[in-house]
Amino acid sequence: MSQVTLLDEVSQWNQETCQQELKTVLPKLVAMHHDTDSWEEHTNILQIITSSFLPHLSLSELETGCFSTVLPKVVKVFASLLEEIGKQIGGLSSQNTELHVLLRNILKMMVQTLESLSGCVRHVCSFVESVSFHAIRSLPSCILRVLKDTFQHCKDSEVMYSGRLSMVGDLLQGLFKEAYSLQKGLMELMDKINLEDTASEEEVSDIVTVIHSLLDICSIISRLDIALHANTWKFIVKQSVKYQSFVEDRLHHTDIAFSLCEDLCTSVQNCLELAQQIQQAGLQEIVHCPEYKLFQKATKMCRFFANTLVHYTKEFKAFLAKSCRRFHQLYIQIHSKFPPSVCAPSVPSALSEELRVAVLVPMHAMLTQLLSFQPFAESVLDPDHKCSTECCLPQCLLLVSVLGKLSSQPEEALQLWSDGSQFSEETPRWSVFEAVLHSFRRCMLERAVPVWLPGVMLRGQAQGRVSLHQYVCVHMCACVAVLPTQHFAPLERSLLAAVLQADTQTAVLATDVWCFLARYGTAELCFHHVLLIAHLIRSCPGEGYQMFHLALLLRRLLFLMTPKHQVEFVERFPPAQEENLCVWRHTLLRCLCTEARMRVEEEVLARASVVLQELQNSGYRMGDIQRLNRILGCVLMLMGGSNLQAECVGSSVKIISQLWSRMSSNQAVSCLSGLTIQKCPDDLLLAALEFLGSLGKVFISPSIQVYVEYECQVLPRISGLFNGLLTHPSWLILHHVLEAFGLFAEITNHEEVISQTLTSEEIKTKVLNYLSKTVSHQESEEARLERLKEWRSIIEKHCEQMECEDNSPVHTPLTEEPCPKRARQETKVEEEYERYLQTAESALKALQAIVGPGHNPSPPQWVKTRLEVLQSLISQINTTTVEQP
Repeated sequence: MSQVTLLDEVSQWNQETCQQELKTVLPKLVAMHHDTDSWEEHTNILQIITSSFLPHLSLSELETGCFSTVLPKVVKVFASLLEEIGKQIGGLSSQNTELHVLLRNILKMMVQTLESLSGCVRHVCSFVESVSFHAIRSLPSCILRVLKDTFQHCKDSEVMYSGRLSMVGDLLQGLFKEAYSLQKGLMELMDKINLEDTASEEEVSDIVTVIHSLLDICSIISRLDIALHANTWKFIVKQSVKYQSFVEDRLHHTDIAFSLCEDLCTSVQNCLELAQQIQQAGLQEIVHCPEYKLFQKATKMCRFFANTLVHYTKEFKAFLAKSCRRFHQLYIQIHSKFPPSVCAPSVPSALSEELRVAVLVPMHAMLTQLLSFQPFAESVLDPDHKCSTECCLPQCLLLVSVLGKLSSQPEEALQLWSDGSQFSEETPRWSVFEAVLHSFRRCMLERAVPVWLPGVMLRGQAQGRVSLHQYVCVHMCACVAVLPTQHFAPLERSLLAAVLQADTQTAVLATDVWCFLARYGTAELCFHHVLLIAHLIRSCPGEGYQMFHLALLLRRLLFLMTPKHQVEFVERFPPAQEENLCVWRHTLLRCLCTEARMRVEEEVLARASVVLQELQNSGYRMGDIQRLNRILGCVLMLMGGSNLQAECVGSSVKIISQLWSRMSSNQAVSCLSGLTIQKCPDDLLLAALEFLGSLGKVFISPSIQVYVEYECQVLPRISGLFNGLLTHPSWLILHHVLEAFGLFAEITNHEEVISQTLTSEEIKTKVLNYLSKTVSHQESEEARLERLKEWRSIIEKHCEQMECEDNSPVHTPLTEEPCPKRARQETKVEEEYERYLQTAESALKALQAIVGPGHNPSPPQWVKTRLEVLQSLISQINTTTVEQP
């Protein structure tokens, strides 16, 4: 009997005949199926086998009698059908009828193949007895390969068929629908299978293959059907947990975790895009619009993926070490999509909150699970971790969340996060305190905007919105309050490092936490910290940012000391010793108890008298100016206090009065006039502005005015200086100029300086706008944010540059030749020469600025006469100098 005749005959048999002829005909059909090269014949034979003979096979006969021989050919033929479509699709058009018919026939055969495979699944599910994986081993692998190819073809169809999609659209829909049904049936079948404890290596391997194959399918169907995508993930996780003891060390955990993270991020992005569409549409009744229904479905998927990731992490945490960096990245990515992140998209607040609850609640649960996992801690606390601008705040908030959870963790987890890496062979990691302070420093943009965060609960009520500084400070202090003492050392190191770095607001945050530690710690701990800070100040070179930050910390800690320890501190760092003056000049007298304050007053004034007397005896040498400034700084500290004793005030006035003969505001103004304002260092300009602003307090009587007018013309120079500074290009310097000029104008009696300064409409407008607090240009939020981003970059580079300068030791090359001459050692006489020459030079430069080109009116004749006399005097001095041996 020929093959065609056999097929025609079998197709007319009823089920009873098929059962009777099963053992004779089925082997022939299987052989025909294996040998045929015709796609149509292959499809017909497969349908006959699965519909007419398969129902009559017992469970034990399915694999050997049918599946193992038929299904491998099904996979091969199905792949060839797809390959043929790929070859022919380019020529498809409405005019090419023959090709159109061919492609539709191929798609029909693909649908029929899926129907046949669904028949196999239904038959296996119909058995009452338990189904073993060994009995149907070839079926799942065949179906999964066919499903993967089918879904991939459906996914690519829009691009592949392009404008010709309508010619085969109905069949593609049918193909997807049949594939959907087939996968659903396969997952139901797999749920019925149970592996025994004695499962073979082959069965375990097959289960792993099923899970990994469905993972591949998940990446394809993610944008095809939400329900199928979710159900597939449910099945993957369910099977992984069901057979955990068999498969946990064989699964591709990293791939599974990565795919879940990607799907969660994609779902969140979809939700935000829908929310933006709703906002752009300007809909008033959001809950009743169709877009909101889509948003709710997308939000449900976000919640599903987040909860699934939490569940999977809980079950397989020990195998997810390589995924921890991705988990860390995911947490930051998700948080960057929500306020207060500056890069969060603008969406209706109600929708944002709905999505936040759906996603962030599971994310916090996941964080709790990972706290005791060292690879996760190493990722979060990695010193080399680089955050982009938009991720700085999420990183900071992640670390703050960790702080809030540490109190409920076992000692091992607390040590993992609090102490940092201890040995060189460990993966480097910061302590969580160091990481929080570093991440806060990176949040310059968020501090400048500023962003607002929810405050803590106080007396059962929410505190409202607080700044990032307050938010971080409160959580750090809460963590410190319950921190065991054995973890204080890394905390103290972290706080000190933050005080010594260049960003002042970060140093202030560290100071706030340090004061909390001192306030709620023991008095001895506070005293120990004060001694440490005082030693650091005494060894700190110059007056840089480190000295400023340490002095701030010292002032605040002194308030927290007991009177006994304050007295002892004065004894250990007596103001009578000059090396301790740098410590006392930065303190506040009111922070000390009466006994300690009186001793400081006495010793500072006594030392000031000694220094001043020695200065007078030495003839006021220039080399002693720094020493004088140090003691005067301490005297200023005394005068800035309250409730000063009469003796203290009298002694201070006496000391200051002894210096009047050496002070000259004329000389100071002349020196400033000789400077090129646009090229001066900023710190010199700021000091000059402070001096100019204070000159408003000085009143020059008419009797002295004549002398000033002829010799130095102080007041015109003041107006000239203010006039030049009010055109400074730096907005920051300009603000200080306006502040200084406003102070001067408010208290001065010499109103002519004000009118002489405001010589142009531009300068008048600047001053009036400042005084009236008028904003001349209203900046948009977008423009302001971009400007702050630019400033952030500039400030960061500036801080890094300062730290590099402070941390770079000066190395003397070994090959450098010794200096052939000894450095010049100035004698007392030489210092006097230097002082007088500098005075003369400054005065001449100031005079040159007045009589130079472009100044009207021209100087009077007597000025020229006096200059000639000075020139003769200079020549006489030079002649005398040359004649001396």
